[in-house]
Amino acid sequence: MSSQLGQLFRISTFGESHGGGVGVVIDGCPPLIPLSEADLQIELDRRRPGQSEITTPRNEADQCEILSGTFEGKTLGSPIAVLVRNKDHRPEAYSEMSEKYRPSHADYTYDAKFGTRNWQGGGRSSARETIGRVAAAAVAKKVIKHFYPDLEALAWVKSIQNIEASIDPLTVTAEVIESNVVRTGDPNTAGKMIDRIKEIRSEGNSIGGIIEGVIRGCPPGLGEPVFDRLEADLAKAMLSIPATKGFEVGSGFSGTTLTGADHNDHFYMEGEKVRTHTNNSGGVQGGISNGEPILFRVAFKPTATIMSAQPTVSKNREDTELKGRGRHDACVLPRAVPIVEAMTNLILCDHLLRHRALCER
Repeated sequence: MSSQLGQLFRISTFGESHGGGVGVVIDGCPPLIPLSEADLQIELDRRRPGQSEITTPRNEADQCEILSGTFEGKTLGSPIAVLVRNKDHRPEAYSEMSEKYRPSHADYTYDAKFGTRNWQGGGRSSARETIGRVAAAAVAKKVIKHFYPDLEALAWVKSIQNIEASIDPLTVTAEVIESNVVRTGDPNTAGKMIDRIKEIRSEGNSIGGIIEGVIRGCPPGLGEPVFDRLEADLAKAMLSIPATKGFEVGSGFSGTTLTGADHNDHFYMEGEKVRTHTNNSGGVQGGISNGEPILFRVAFKPTATIMSAQPTVSKNREDTELKGRGRHDACVLPRAVPIVEAMTNLILCDHLLRHRALCER
């Protein structure tokens, strides 16, 4: 089972949803980067369950422990191990799932591939695995700020079902995004989104939406053609997040309706910098960053677990029904925002280190 990401900044996550704990081992972090458990906890608190009235009520503090790789408040250059222990176990809520496959979950496909699975909360397929990613990305963020202090990656909820926010990716701030529990960059739309999530949860149902992200202050030259194109690695990272179903950068699918004359981003000089008048490319051309803001979107499906009976099959290949139980998000997007940011920072950190190693700048 592949649990690793990155080439120079490499991470390997571990753990299951209802096991003893989850975490990550980070290899390739440069030495002498200031790092504390508090740096990691800030990001983990943003993705933990039970943080607001519209998220799952599972009561996990997600308190992290740095087990190795730091000394006197700085990184050593050796592997950094981070552990978050699971506290609020309720595996009994999933006992029926041991024999029945949850619709649109990984239950059947894990059995088909491995011949076994941890049915307690989904085990390794649970979004709880992303704790390791978020912890590792907090380290990546510190590395990025050390070498490129002007680089910033932000994400926000762009839409919930058919409710769409109006956000300027060039000016939106982390403070505005975090000012509302749904984590949209448009406070005027937040109330409508929250009400819709509450409504759908009261029905025992679920909804999805789109998370938008931007990378500002990115230097030109990041990306490793042909196969490790920057947007290709971002796409792989985003589509590895549970519940994702789509990724686009720049004009994305809407660009297919334009002509080349309309879509091309014309260059011009701004002092000593090469700029483009438009940004349909989304800040990436030929798989390499061009210095413009990198804008992308990630589509999230409705949460698969709903609180009504649905047709399914059992491990014995018999038709049956299954009703969702346990504690789940009716909409994953508010808690997915920090995960999208985390995957962005992991890819950026790896490519920044690769660029410095290859080009010595």
